Order: sequence, then structure tokens, then C-alpha cells
Amino acid sequence: MKALSIKQPYAELIIQGKKKIELRNWKTYFRGEFLIHAPKNPDFDAMKRFNFNNLSLGGIVGKANLTDVKLYKSELEHNMDGSLHLASSDWGKFGFILENPVRLNFIPMKGQLNFFEVDLK
Repeated sequence: MKALSIKQPYAELIIQGKKKIELRNWKTYFRGEFLIHAPKNPDFDAMKRFNFNNLSLGGIVGKANLTDVKLYKSELEHNMDGSLHLASSDWGKFGFILENPVRLNFIPMKGQLNFFEVDLK
């Protein structure tokens, strides 16, 4: 199964259903279910901004479905979806549209860049 590393607290916000678009600087043709990996290094500023103190780091924390990718062609388009991606345009112009997030029991694991394959057997 594919996995994607998403820094905390954004991984947690996706699992809670509060973040519905993940911003990236790259496009993907992948669609479907993937595992959410939380790297060991969180975004400390975002942890404070969203009032999180202690979140799981360094492993699989959940899963979601990537259903589409949206290209943000302007700052205005980006700002209109601000409540869905919860991030600045510095994070990227491609919005991965996410649905059906599910929390999973934590599985320690090293992450990788881009989507990567994980065997949970």
C-alpha cells in the first residue's frame, strides 16, 4: 500500500477531518487509499497554532483516500480553500483532495519522500 509523510499536526488534522486538502509542490496521478505517515519532526509553529502538545511521530497514524488533485493558479484560488488546507501557499500549488480519513493504531516506521510503498503484513 502507498504511504505519504505528512508533518504533524497536519496528519492529525487530516485524521480528524478538519484538513481536507494536502498541499504539495508536485503533482501526482495516484488516486486511491494511502497510509498517513507522521515524520519524527513536527511543524512546531503549527503545533502551537492548532494547540497540540503531544502527537504521534515517526510512524503510520492513519489512512485516507486521495480522490483528485487541484491546481491553484492564483493566490485568490488558494485563499478561497483556506479552511480546507489550513496552510499558506508556501506549501505548494497542488492540492491533494482527501476523503474518508481513518485513525489507525500507531505503527513505528521510517518515512520517505513522495508516495512510498509499505507492506503491513
